Amino acid sequence: MLIPILLCLTSFAAMAAFLPPPGGQSGLGFLAATVAAFVSLLWLLRAALVARRVRAAQRARVWVVIDGSNVMHWEDGRPSLATVSAVLGEVQRVGLTPLLWFDANAGYELAGRYMNETALSRALGLAREQVRVAPKGTPADPLILRDAVALQTGVVTNDRYRDWATSYPSVAEPGVLLRGRVTGGAAQIDWPKHPST
Repeated sequence: MLIPILLCLTSFAAMAAFLPPPGGQSGLGFLAATVAAFVSLLWLLRAALVARRVRAAQRARVWVVIDGSNVMHWEDGRPSLATVSAVLGEVQRVGLTPLLWFDANAGYELAGRYMNETALSRALGLAREQVRVAPKGTPADPLILRDAVALQTGVVTNDRYRDWATSYPSVAEPGVLLRGRVTGGAAQIDWPKHPST
């Protein structure tokens, strides 16, 4: 959106620079700047409409936060991207959009090297904005809980976050912490029961 705004401003500035004096004739520069301003204004309007649709689609999503550093150990206690993928599959199967958080050392556990958001999102087939890695020296737990509160959603994890219960009392509410397991490559998550069932 920044480029269309800059082009629009530049075009209008060029129009002002080539503006003919009162009663004078429009020069080629003014006409070219006018056409450029018109085109850039159309481009800006189109970019604004696209951005609005994207925001509406993101608001329509139902998110769930996943504690990736926790769920990667769900099958046999060994860290595995396949285990995380199984959990992602289950989350997506029920129609939720995952926001996946990892501690900074997750890449070392999974692949023997540091993995940032881009590397992990590629490995898991997710959009880059759906994967987050806590900064080195910062635990992911409060970041996970902060995002869950902001998104008004639950957290897929077997962690109880007792150290963070004072700052995030919602962890004690039923249905906020969604426990689960992976067995034979298949994830099972203890989804809350719908009131009508």
